[in-house]
Amino acid sequence: MIILASESPRRAELLRQIGLKFEIRPSAVDEGKEPKESLENYVKRVALSKAEKAADTCMGERPFAPTVIIAADTIVILSKKRLGKPESPESAIAMLNKLSGKCHKVMTGLAVIDTQTGKKKTKIVATKVWFKRLTAEEIADYARSGEPLDKAGGYGIQGKAAVFVKKIEGDYFNVVGLPLNTLYEILAAM
Repeated sequence: MIILASESPRRAELLRQIGLKFEIRPSAVDEGKEPKESLENYVKRVALSKAEKAADTCMGERPFAPTVIIAADTIVILSKKRLGKPESPESAIAMLNKLSGKCHKVMTGLAVIDTQTGKKKTKIVATKVWFKRLTAEEIADYARSGEPLDKAGGYGIQGKAAVFVKKIEGDYFNVVGLPLNTLYEILAAM
């Protein structure tokens, strides 16, 4: 049995794309960053917290079935600062203005737990993304679409913002929210 500890429709679609059968069981955890915590440690900790919370829930069920839990946390980093999810179209516009014409990093913390063996595996995957210089009209149109509001950094590479991307260096699926090659390697090793 596989559980995705996320309510991200993009992560679910990626798991379906590779043929996995799974249940969705989101696990809300405190996603606040510790004052001196590095961004790498932050995404790894949040992903592992999500996976551990889902595992605890599963193990409390009767009868308990051996389960693999998959959890992830994705952030966008520009100039060593994390850009979260925009709270409004105005904050999406501000984020997109910051990203315009620049390179940023998308980092995902990935955690997998095998509840039968107790094995836990975490990995961090980073991808560089270069945006073209965006016009004020492009940014405003995209913000009005509503698409940026539930996405780290205020954009989805798999959606309308695909035209903003000049190039990437690294795993495309990481930018969508789930590094599939890394996940496959972890699952194969387990």
